[in-house]
Amino acid sequence: MGFKFLFVFLMTLSSFLTVHAAETYEFVKEDKTEYIGRDVFIFKDPSNKLRFEDILQMPDSFVQSDQVVPNLGISNDNNWLRFQIKNLSDAERLVINLSHTNIDEVVFYTIKNNVVDSSSVRSGSGLKDRDYPHQLFLFEVDLKKGEEVTCYFKLKSFTQLSAPISVHTPKGIFETLLEMDVFSALYVGLMLSMILYNIFLYFSTNESHYVIYVNYILWVTAAQLAVLGLFEPIFGFENQWISSRLLTFTGAMSGIGAIFFVKSFLQTSSSAPKFDKLLNVFLLGYLVAIALLIAGYIIPSYKMINIVAGGGSTIVLLLAFRLSSQKFQQTKFFLLAWCIFLISVLIYVLKDYDVLPYNFFTLRSVQIGSVIEAIILSFALGDKINIYRREKDESQARELISSLENERLIREQNVILEQKVEERTLELTETNESLQTTLTHLKEAQSQLVESEKMASLGQLTAGVAHEINNPINFVTSNVAPLKRDIAMIWQTLEEVERLAFNESLTVQEKLEQIRAYKEDIDIDYLKIEVDYLLKGMHDGAHRTAEIVKSLRVFSRVDEATLKFADVNEGLESTLVILSSMIKEGVEVDKKYGDLPKIECYAGKLNQVFMNILTNAVFAIHKKYESKAGGKLEIETGMYTDEAFIFIKIADNGIGIPKEVREKIFEPFFTTKDVGEGTGLGMSIAYNTIAKHHGKIVVESVVGEGATFTLIIPILQNK
Repeated sequence: MGFKFLFVFLMTLSSFLTVHAAETYEFVKEDKTEYIGRDVFIFKDPSNKLRFEDILQMPDSFVQSDQVVPNLGISNDNNWLRFQIKNLSDAERLVINLSHTNIDEVVFYTIKNNVVDSSSVRSGSGLKDRDYPHQLFLFEVDLKKGEEVTCYFKLKSFTQLSAPISVHTPKGIFETLLEMDVFSALYVGLMLSMILYNIFLYFSTNESHYVIYVNYILWVTAAQLAVLGLFEPIFGFENQWISSRLLTFTGAMSGIGAIFFVKSFLQTSSSAPKFDKLLNVFLLGYLVAIALLIAGYIIPSYKMINIVAGGGSTIVLLLAFRLSSQKFQQTKFFLLAWCIFLISVLIYVLKDYDVLPYNFFTLRSVQIGSVIEAIILSFALGDKINIYRREKDESQARELISSLENERLIREQNVILEQKVEERTLELTETNESLQTTLTHLKEAQSQLVESEKMASLGQLTAGVAHEINNPINFVTSNVAPLKRDIAMIWQTLEEVERLAFNESLTVQEKLEQIRAYKEDIDIDYLKIEVDYLLKGMHDGAHRTAEIVKSLRVFSRVDEATLKFADVNEGLESTLVILSSMIKEGVEVDKKYGDLPKIECYAGKLNQVFMNILTNAVFAIHKKYESKAGGKLEIETGMYTDEAFIFIKIADNGIGIPKEVREKIFEPFFTTKDVGEGTGLGMSIAYNTIAKHHGKIVVESVVGEGATFTLIIPILQNK
């Protein structure tokens, strides 16, 4: 009854309506980049009480827009938009596209022939209310060639509101949505890749910088998902309270994440204390804005976040310029990334004020800028870690020189003390105290050298993972463009078949012949094969990435200090994955894994032993064959008959180990490699690790034929 009453009322009202003469937009053909803002008339209702029937009686209150995309600003007003469309195309149905994803209330009305179409009153606030289940606001209008329609939008938003309105055919809107969704998928995929990559680096390096950086780009990604309107489609929730605050909240959190990252990366507490305190003020501003947002003051919160973000970005830019001009080399990467991101934001803002054209690039400039920023900041973070590592190596070298000098002095003092032990007892006591101090320094230097060996292994790990994970990701991304092209050809085929099917001037036989000729023309059979091949390639790339991730998770347990039960075969396999970039072509790997139970061990430390021995084996093979074919690496595991011990045998056919060298390979600092290729601690660490497991290492070698290392480890440590 209520609907019938509304319908009768609207029909009665339409009998005395006179649609205000306006400039009519004539739709002739599809143009994805054409916006009709200059043909739109705007009226703002600060009272928020006017109904549609009231608006129809106020035609002179509307003001024509002078912008291609009307910028309606930030306010709590109801915004009424009116425009007329005349269909001069052959399409009998048009789609009105309001391509702004963050609008809290959208209602659409149409009037044809001075009659209000009651069925056209549609809300677009939630996905379930829309003609198309997409984050854009899309409304269909039945409009035959030569007909005109007057459209009204009622818009309300608690954030910056613009009205990019365009007109499409159903086919044209599908192509527009496909282009947008492909871009969104690429953006999300790239940002997730950067997040996962830096998480892996955190587990590898244990550097807190990576955790803070991941938090920052995670919130940047969340903010851009809110801008793109993808939260509701991806996570499947629909809550007006959350939706109205989501963009503002994620923007504030990305700002907070940026401040923490700047503090960590630029070390503002020590390098720029005054700037550090100023950043705390901006941090407090974000927290106040979030409190206002939760309390329901959405527009003041949004404006405050914009002010804080603008001021904070300027301060960070000034700080980066200042530090980059001093001794902070890595700050130049940060400055470049920050400038690119701020320029992308500036481009996005200028397009809202018609300074720059409203096109695909300006509309997506922030997403493009944030991806470039994330990549450059990853490089900056890696450069910073390398600087730390270089400074640590230099410090260790100085400590080693000092230790050797102290050792020389101790030997001279011991000779003197042996000659005068009875005469200078007091001096002997003082010298003994000095000796204890020096020994302590030696132990500290030895510990630092062990850490240096770990860092060298970490370098291999990072290089291996970066090389291995880059290939499948590049393979996946390179297949996207040809797959998109093939899908476009499939859609063209469907359109051609549809055109022929509805062509009544052709007989069935003629239609079949034209369809067959068209299929031969585009080579549909090859197209099917190519699509299957591209999909298989993307699947293989994703599967390879998953294997690398699993191997990294297994290997990255270096610092576990407690005994656990672990799979030795799994540890060997993960180590081979990490070293795959070292094992060049020409080296054949023969694996014979036995059926082993899980053993009680320090899993991460065993993985380090495997890496040291395998690295030496590959080095020996490369020394002999110099990247030519013929190298062979054999790995065998098994269990002894008493079922109390397992063995791991690693054999190579490299240059072999001479007898005089074989007796020294487990001594600290002994190495046969050139300067800079090894510390001489790898095999010493391996020997001590196996001894800690109550096992032993057996070495067999023939010069010129290769070497075999057999590790014997008990299954249970308490036996």
